[in-house]
Amino acid sequence: MSTVIQNAHPWLDDLVAYNPGKPIEETARELGLDPAKIIKMASNENPLGPSPKAVAAMKEAAEHAHIYPDGGGYALRTAIAEKFGFSRENVVLGNGSNEIIELIGHAFLNPRDEVIAAEHAFVVYKLMATLFGAKSIEVPDPHFIHDLDAMAAAVTARTRMIFIGNPNNPTGTMVGQDAIDRFIEKIPDHVVVIFDEAYHEFVSDAPDTLRYIRDGKNVVVMRTFSKIQGLAGLRIGFGLMPADLAELLQKCRQPFNANAIAQAGALAGLQDDDHMLRTREMNSEGRAYLQQAFADMGLEFISSEANFILVRVGDGDAVFQAMLHRGIILRAMRSYKLPEWIRVSVGTMPQNEICIAALKEVLSIDLKNLIA
Repeated sequence: MSTVIQNAHPWLDDLVAYNPGKPIEETARELGLDPAKIIKMASNENPLGPSPKAVAAMKEAAEHAHIYPDGGGYALRTAIAEKFGFSRENVVLGNGSNEIIELIGHAFLNPRDEVIAAEHAFVVYKLMATLFGAKSIEVPDPHFIHDLDAMAAAVTARTRMIFIGNPNNPTGTMVGQDAIDRFIEKIPDHVVVIFDEAYHEFVSDAPDTLRYIRDGKNVVVMRTFSKIQGLAGLRIGFGLMPADLAELLQKCRQPFNANAIAQAGALAGLQDDDHMLRTREMNSEGRAYLQQAFADMGLEFISSEANFILVRVGDGDAVFQAMLHRGIILRAMRSYKLPEWIRVSVGTMPQNEICIAALKEVLSIDLKNLIA
């Protein structure tokens, strides 16, 4: 081992890089499948694709790709602020909302600090904590729902931040307004509470977490253009927070962290209510169909508020591989300490029907023989 490697931060030794949903192109290469016939229901993407208005705006922006983007994101930050009733100073753009997590880490985390999250929460919370040498405190989540009382009780003098996915990925569960209100009142001033609301737009009756920002609490609300706006490939998200906290995070970001084409697409997507409505309606119909199909098959699943469903199939890795060989990409959950489960993103209705038909076939045969 070289001296350079030996000098790396010791807490990186056990860090496992994030493993995203398997790409269509990679699956096609590995299995010799036609990429046009592969269905990806692994990464909670919008099966309707991006807003047509966003596509038009991105094409126009591409004509000026030789010019650096607006580093301050004036137009997009202004539009976001107006939509949610804030000022531009309350908005921070990120290269995906994941970057907002990293910016908070840069601002606040030191080795041996503590970060609290639910046991079955988005793995990036723990990854980012480890990246800064902080300790991840995983609080059990009975019935896959955040136990906010237990999370508040886990706070110590070394706690710097608490993550609440709402709805939570990968479980699709949500905590309500009363529980959140009680929780916020218990949190001391040295802790930042981060609400990850990537799937907020799919919820019919979502709690209002923006009120805490208006009250001056140390709260960050993260949203993304990757899901309902269908712009996952652009890597663009944002955080809403008190202005003094936003000013701090602006100092931590890279110059031009939100590229010009992403800003243009996000701005147009933000204003395309028709596309978001069609996506929401398609998701509600597809989610109901999949959950009823799982129930009819006698499979345990977690009722979801998002655009995916966590379902127990016995051997998640084997089912993932078997479905993969049929050209259907799902998500195995071993990395979330759920080896018996898979996560299924809601697709178009034809995709949902193909997925269920294939899953019925897979679960009716000897999986070990199939993938040997």
